[in-house]
Amino acid sequence: MARILEIAELGAPVIRQKAATVTDVHDDQLQAFIDDLFATAADENGMGLAAPQVSISKRIIILSSHPNARYPYAPNMEPTAMINPELTWGSSEMHKDWEGCLTVPGMRGLVPRHRTIRIRFQNREGVLIEAKYEGFLARIFQHEVDHLDGLVFLDRVESIKDLVTEKEWQKIIANSRQP
Repeated sequence: MARILEIAELGAPVIRQKAATVTDVHDDQLQAFIDDLFATAADENGMGLAAPQVSISKRIIILSSHPNARYPYAPNMEPTAMINPELTWGSSEMHKDWEGCLTVPGMRGLVPRHRTIRIRFQNREGVLIEAKYEGFLARIFQHEVDHLDGLVFLDRVESIKDLVTEKEWQKIIANSRQP
């Protein structure tokens, strides 16, 4: 049975470490850990989660985009585990949009990211997958891979003026949806 794991917050040393490459994708403990990541992300209303966010310094992320209270505009996608993920190409076109993070609770920031990306990763069966993501899914992938390299969204914000509290962000979103 999957467990809900504790989220490591900014300041925990694991958050700033470069995560180790996974060498055995078929390991039973690794497979159980992936289930724990999915359960934890769902419990926290996360769009994705990286292993370092639960204090495990391994190159594993999960993406699980769906509309929820934290991201009401998120597209639906099949929850996906990505082992040793890589960004292989990023468009020159950048897009600045709001991001939050379970590791940095209570804050949102406007973060520039590649609008379109090409990626490579192993799925939980060990199959090498290559894919192209655009928009919000590209943003989630880039955000989660940053965690594997010891970065958080605050490192990518261009100005401190692009930071707001979660409460103020909720007001921004509510006002942007009114006629």
